Amino acid sequence: MSGVLRSRWFRGGVSLLVVVAIFGFFFPKVADYGAVWETISAMTALELVPLLLVAAWNIVSYWPMLTAVQPGLRLREAAVANLASTAVANTVPGGGALGVGVTMTMQRSWGIPVPETALAMVVSGVWNNFVKLGLPVVALALLAIGGGASTALVAASMVGLAVLAVAVGLFTLLLRDEATAARVGRGLGRVASAVRRIAHRGPVERWDERAVVFRGDITGLLEHRWLRITATSLISHLSLFAVLLVALRDVGVSNDEVSWQKVLAAFAFVRLLSAVPVTPGGLGLVELGLTAALGSGLPDATKAQIAAAVLLYRGLTWLLPVPLGVGCWIFWRGNRTWRSTLEARHAWRRFRGEPDAVAPTPTT
Repeated sequence: MSGVLRSRWFRGGVSLLVVVAIFGFFFPKVADYGAVWETISAMTALELVPLLLVAAWNIVSYWPMLTAVQPGLRLREAAVANLASTAVANTVPGGGALGVGVTMTMQRSWGIPVPETALAMVVSGVWNNFVKLGLPVVALALLAIGGGASTALVAASMVGLAVLAVAVGLFTLLLRDEATAARVGRGLGRVASAVRRIAHRGPVERWDERAVVFRGDITGLLEHRWLRITATSLISHLSLFAVLLVALRDVGVSNDEVSWQKVLAAFAFVRLLSAVPVTPGGLGLVELGLTAALGSGLPDATKAQIAAAVLLYRGLTWLLPVPLGVGCWIFWRGNRTWRSTLEARHAWRRFRGEPDAVAPTPTT
């Protein structure tokens, strides 16, 4: 068995153990499963329908961001590729990397060059991380206005703010000019090489050249699209938060019991902590973290309602995209009408006056 396969099996085993431990041991200590089920089964259609509509909007809300970072990508293509890659990321340990491969494979079959897809992924990843780092700071400010900010939240927000400031600073330097981009690339390369040495791996190479190329591609993309990318990123993240908030209100957790500011804070901090890929899609970690954070100090009955809302939220945002993504994968495998070559796609874009994010590379 190869080292890569052994590593994948090991990660899968660790993820499974973590999930079993959380749902079998830790989660029942926070909320009773019987009471949770009673809460969910008591929901009426009047409560479920708005929640389902908000959940559907949440799924759709990410696609405009994908078309914002990738000029020429059709909304239907963004939908199919995003759902298929999300299904992989949510179910397979280390599925984020596999999801990237799914997206690139699909887009390549539609005549979209790999460098364009890669650039879009980098830009969307950077903006998503900016929002993830910034939301805890915003949540803390809102809690402080209402007098609900704890010392632990302040400390965590300060760390997040520092990381965000460093990330924004490096990104700004990278875009300043080619010489600065090369220096930033060399500096990051030294850090990456030092980390790799600890793992007994070789150093990275030519990060200065790659940084210069990246700067040229990204400045061309951001020149006229930064506002659209920022707006669609914020809408996508807040749409996900809306699913959690509506779920809480639908199961009977009032604003007096858990304010929307506290919900935003818990949402922001748990998302930040769950970014470490211990389990696929943060399975178990998100459920436990949100239930514990929102239910702290409240009666058992309210904790059961919160747990029910969190499980509904995760079912609609983590589980629902999985069958949808499988369906999209099957559709892509069988559908040939969307298939195209790089040259044909480029010619069609020029005919329609659509821009290319990255110049196409001719096929050989």
